[in-house]
Amino acid sequence: MFHTIILVGNVGKDPEMRYTPSGAAVTSFSVATSRNYKSQGQTIKETIWFRITCWGRQAEYASNYVRKGHKILVEGRLMADQAGNPRVFTRSDGTAGASFEINASNLQLLSSRSESEGGYNSGVGSSGTSYSGGDMGPGGNYDMDPDSEDIPF
Repeated sequence: MFHTIILVGNVGKDPEMRYTPSGAAVTSFSVATSRNYKSQGQTIKETIWFRITCWGRQAEYASNYVRKGHKILVEGRLMADQAGNPRVFTRSDGTAGASFEINASNLQLLSSRSESEGGYNSGVGSSGTSYSGGDMGPGGNYDMDPDSEDIPF
């Protein structure tokens, strides 16, 4: 069986890279997706946050080039708890929350240099720079294809 999820959103915080005891690079960051709709005459803004995890060379790419505020396309697998649900937690104010986690298989930066906060001096080209493949961590070790610019839509 197979599933994939594609998100387009804004990076919520700068990536944090670390290494596993075996030396594999792991980078994590958050992405917010939002939509506006009308309900009973009021405009409602709905935002959903996702935690993104990248492995191997893709983790190094994300650590070097992804920054808070960038627009990004993320393709990957939805990670669930043991029961197959999002990870549920209690916020500090006592309300329930859920964490949606994605194990990324493809990243594509959508922000142009002028849209990026504080300039875009990280060495990545203009809009549409992408990285797919690389070591995907547990359950996958895919070949790297850094020149891929194919988007299914």
